[in-house]
Amino acid sequence: METRVALIGIVIENTASVEKINELLHSCREHIIGRMGIPYSKKDISIISIVLDAPPDAISALSGKLGMLPGVSTKTIYSKVINETSD
Repeated sequence: METRVALIGIVIENTASVEKINELLHSCREHIIGRMGIPYSKKDISIISIVLDAPPDAISALSGKLGMLPGVSTKTIYSKVINETSD
């Protein structure tokens, strides 16, 4: 199976979406390498960065599901390195 390392940047403007965001991230926990969250109270938003090593389809599905939530914006950056795993 082919995997890639990617970074998903998430900007949250609607705190009502936080629970669903956490559910989606929990469902992909086996692919998540790291997560950093930054609350920015001055602008009343939160920023989360998620680093994954996952199949490209899983990365784009997660990013798409997150981006469809109300008040949530995402952007995904992919590494050029492609890894083959023995799964």
